[in-house]
Amino acid sequence: MTWVDRRTPAVERILDAAGALFAEAGVDAVSMAQIAASSGCSRATLYRYFPDRPALQLAFVQREAVRVGALVAADVASSKGDPLVEGVLAALRQVRANPALLAWFGDRDAAHTADLAQGSEVVEALGLSMAADAEAARWLVRVIVSLLTVPGGGEAEERRLVERFVAPGVISSDIRRRR
Repeated sequence: MTWVDRRTPAVERILDAAGALFAEAGVDAVSMAQIAASSGCSRATLYRYFPDRPALQLAFVQREAVRVGALVAADVASSKGDPLVEGVLAALRQVRANPALLAWFGDRDAAHTADLAQGSEVVEALGLSMAADAEAARWLVRVIVSLLTVPGGGEAEERRLVERFVAPGVISSDIRRRR
């Protein structure tokens, strides 16, 4: 059973507390004891929902990926630009606007974040909303993680990079697969 199957007010409160602590101290610096105390539950209750720290971290990433995905979809739907380019840029904006998510892309936490992103079906689904197949989706997630970890010189530069290097590769890949 995943966290999605067990979404309760307690789970949401725990994940909210974890997010606040991640934003404050960094992802790897936060202990399960701190999360339990901040969420107002006992460690036993915390471990009933999340057997270990990686499970809690994955649940947090998945919950936030669902939220970011919905916001990205809304941004893309209201945009007149290339959906792939606008989707990647919207994902970058949404993550950067949320300190709890941005904490995952600092020097200490970026490698851990990349591992979690590649192992998350929910994060892959976010990529699939912008690409036609799972391999292209995983590649898009890697590009997004890269731009969050090592940002370009602003949104204009990132737009140029995505338009020049990312979109043609994904579109070319999609066209070749249809033949």
